[in-house]
Amino acid sequence: MSPVPKPSSPCTKVCVLDAATGLCCGCGRTRDEIAAWGSLSEAQRRTLMAGLDARMREAGLMPLEEPLPS
Repeated sequence: MSPVPKPSSPCTKVCVLDAATGLCCGCGRTRDEIAAWGSLSEAQRRTLMAGLDARMREAGLMPLEEPLPS
């Protein structure tokens, strides 16, 4: 039996919400999308992930590659 694959996630471990857009600066998801992620099917996750790059560009955000210092 093969191992169960890890669920897809766009998380970059940079969990900072942009105050103006409400989008995560690391992945582009909203707070509600992040909270619901565990209950989404793999198909729903992939559909949402497919639009994140365009969403970030439209909002004028560039994904952060490293966590901000505390």
